[in-house]
Amino acid sequence: MIRNIVFDLGNVLLSFKPKEYLERKEYSVRQTEKILTDIFLSPEWPTLDNGDITHNEAIERIAERSSLSKTEIAGIFDLRINLLFPLEKNVTLLPELKQKGYKLYYLSNFTSDIFPEIRSLNPFFNIFDGGIISADVRVSKPDETIYRLLVGKYSLVASESLFIDDLEINVRAAEKTGMQGLHTNGAEDIGAMLWKILAGS
Repeated sequence: MIRNIVFDLGNVLLSFKPKEYLERKEYSVRQTEKILTDIFLSPEWPTLDNGDITHNEAIERIAERSSLSKTEIAGIFDLRINLLFPLEKNVTLLPELKQKGYKLYYLSNFTSDIFPEIRSLNPFFNIFDGGIISADVRVSKPDETIYRLLVGKYSLVASESLFIDDLEINVRAAEKTGMQGLHTNGAEDIGAMLWKILAGS
């Protein structure tokens, strides 16, 4: 029986689609591709999530090899808060699940410099019973260690826990630790998938 539900944040509860955002803001195709390649797909990006470098260090390193100026790079970093907004249909599941008695947690690859502001801007975080972001524990999904850290921190039973993520590789890693998994592939309304799993548990 599932008693605990563990949510990823990006593209599960919070939209994170830099390409779409840049296109809406009328960046040119060339600018968009440059920003995506040099910043969001840079080797520094996962090390930020892992808590290995600060955002200022990341900006410095990216600027060393990019044709984007340091000011331009810093400006994109400043936009990160704007990039993250609630996926309302998925967020509305949280109080319903809580009312039914499920314990709710988050487990996300997330940089520590903006997480406090993201948390304060989104009241749904108050519904959670706890959670872990990668930068705080210096390990990121799909490393199995981070799932075990969550289970250990909150004394969960892995087999009674459902992990939800938009990336299949992260879901499969959770399953290797004994958790059940739901791969959403970025769906903005996961209600039907989730209730089906819970009904069968």
